[in-house]
Amino acid sequence: MGGVGRIRLLHAVSGNATVASFLVETYVPATQAQDARRAGRRMRAAARTLSREGIPVRYVRTTLLPGDETCFHVLAADSRATVAAACRLAGLEGARIVDAVE
Repeated sequence: MGGVGRIRLLHAVSGNATVASFLVETYVPATQAQDARRAGRRMRAAARTLSREGIPVRYVRTTLLPGDETCFHVLAADSRATVAAACRLAGLEGARIVDAVE
């Protein structure tokens, strides 16, 4: 098959635990597209804060789809609850959080 049609769950290893990747989806109006970059910086800072507190979470990237007014943040964490905590710290309450598959 040469890799065609294969799907794999993104994961990282933190200590002895496998950490899954999650996609955080937020709405960003076209008139506020510059806010996506700021939201990415807040999400990165939130991940660092939680990690310093012993909660393993890693910010991976932010992608803005301006034509769709959608912003995606990818984080690696042990649970959806951990990602939700990062969202709260970043001021992104109410964001949609889903497992990331690539």
